[in-house]
Amino acid sequence: MTQTLSSTPVDTAPARPSPHHALKVLAVHHWTEQLFSFTLERPEDFRFRSGEFVMIGLPGEEGGKPVLRAYSIASPHWAEELEFFSIKVPDGPLTSRLQKIQPGDTVLMGRKPTGTLVLDALTGGERLWLIGTGTGLAPWLSVARDPETYSRFGQVIVCHTVRQVADLAYRDFFTSGIHHDPLVGDEARARLTYYPTVTRERFETPGRITDRIRSGDIFADLQLPIGFSPNTDRVMLCGSMAMIKEAGELLETFGLKEGSNAEPGDYVLERAFVG
Repeated sequence: MTQTLSSTPVDTAPARPSPHHALKVLAVHHWTEQLFSFTLERPEDFRFRSGEFVMIGLPGEEGGKPVLRAYSIASPHWAEELEFFSIKVPDGPLTSRLQKIQPGDTVLMGRKPTGTLVLDALTGGERLWLIGTGTGLAPWLSVARDPETYSRFGQVIVCHTVRQVADLAYRDFFTSGIHHDPLVGDEARARLTYYPTVTRERFETPGRITDRIRSGDIFADLQLPIGFSPNTDRVMLCGSMAMIKEAGELLETFGLKEGSNAEPGDYVLERAFVG
């Protein structure tokens, strides 16, 4: 007589999904010794609003935890690929390795985009100022290519402040390339103004953007009324901590109020990068 052995139940709990996408690098462009951009494949289920940021990183070395940092998405929400703009820090835990990536390599990306540099966080206005320093230009590459930007604002001004002229990455794009964009080319040609400033070399518009606001030079250059008005001007800020804090204080003196996703206002900044 044979006995039938009862099978022991096996734990079939599903494995926890990874908190990150592992994405293939499609392209890398080195602007200078300190600046580069890279493009990743976009997961089919990844949705975001133009201007948001996401965590980007690489697997940890020797089995360690992944190293991740917040990066604004430089692509508009409708793009088929995801672009990012980065500095190179020689001893940086992430960028010292990230700057060496090549097409075909794998980069990690978080699954949840977020951020306050979005149109939803601003009330209605006539003129949108996108003010950034260094790689703080990244979210403006996204917002400036969003059709909703031009449906809400009659004028869009992209301000980019850098140390050296060579650091004006995407200069050609904002002066001409965007005019050929399939969705917003005509609107950008008619309504987008690019205003670069350089702090450490001779340039037609020299100095820090906050100094040019305070002196009124930026308004004179653009043939606009001096100062910002809560009735017409809406502002987004991204870049160095010093610029964001100083510019935010300046905007408050003109009567502009900070907004958020929960309570839209006259200007917004990205606190995730300010600390």
